[in-house]
Formats: sequence, structure tokens, C-alpha cells
Amino acid sequence: MARYTGPKTKISRRFGEPITGNGKWLTKNSVPPGQHGATKKRKTLSEYGVQLKEKQKAKYTYGLLEKQFRKTFDEAARKKGVTGENLIRLLEARLDNTVYRLGISPSRQGARQLVSHKHITVNGETLNIPSYSCQPGDVIGLKNKSAVNTSITGNLRGKNAKFNWLDWSEANRNGTFVAYPERESVPENIKEQLIVELYSK
Repeated sequence: MARYTGPKTKISRRFGEPITGNGKWLTKNSVPPGQHGATKKRKTLSEYGVQLKEKQKAKYTYGLLEKQFRKTFDEAARKKGVTGENLIRLLEARLDNTVYRLGISPSRQGARQLVSHKHITVNGETLNIPSYSCQPGDVIGLKNKSAVNTSITGNLRGKNAKFNWLDWSEANRNGTFVAYPERESVPENIKEQLIVELYSK
């Protein structure tokens, strides 16, 4: 499956946020990418430019390409409720993102790799589809062989308490997708309404 394999730090510098992982290096080099960096005069973005930038930020944050992101948006638009909030819920419900949120992997890229390499189980069955949409009640854990692999278990850090839509069992080394998250519970700095406006043109 296609995925972005370019320089991740360059993407984060473009948006000025650590959207692709650890952002401690942003304090050393937080200027935009390019030959002239911060000294280059940049044009004020148009309304369309602002909306497009927000969509690109969401795509890079969750590791999706255009076709898959558009498909997710169309599904969000068909659901009842606010389209922007539905979009964030669907992105958060992706299996690779859920593995990341549960603390099984320190990054979304690492979580995607764990899923693709068949280290992750959903309700006891091995599943290698990163885009699988978790449903309330799904139990996500490590395969038996993977659970004793020190290179994998060494990265386990446990779920952050603020992710209240997930439940983690330290004893069983698995987590439960309790419910779809509310928008205010998701810490990502994404203005989803701008994405809705972009696709509504």
C-alpha cells in the first residue's frame, strides 16, 4: 500500500508543529524548509491555501494519502452529525492510530509497521490492515509471539490517561476501544471545519 516515505522533519518544519513524531529538534531548527528559510518573503495564503494546508496537515498527521483521506471524508459526510467531528473520529478509530494511542508503539509510523507485519490482534485474530476502523468493544493486543519479543515490548509505554475512549490492561497487555472519541478529547491541532469547507467547494 502506498504511503509517504519522504523526509518527516521537513514536513514538520513546514507546519511548525511536530506532526510526524518527536519535535524536540524544532527548537534547534524551527524555520520553514527551503534555501532561504525564515528570511524568504512568503505570500499571504488565500482562503483556499489555508484550507488546503489544513487538509495536508491532517493527512501527514495520520499518515494517509489523498485517495484514502478523501474516502474517509466521504464516509464522515454520510454519517449523522457534524462532518468535521465525524472525520476526526474515523481517523482516530484507525487501527494503526489506536495502536499508537494505546502506547504499544511510540509513533504512528511504528504502529503501522507493527500492524502490517502481523504483530497486532483484534479480538484475538491477527489483523494486518492499518486502515481497519475499530468498533466500540474491540480488543487490541499483541500476538503471543510478539508479546515476548523484547524489541516490541521494550517500546510499550502504556496508554495516556487523557485518551478516555481507550482502556489499557497492563496485566493482559491489551487495550479496548471503548467508544469513538469526542472532538475535545483529541489533542491534535487540526481545524477540521476548514477541511469540510475545502471539500465543499
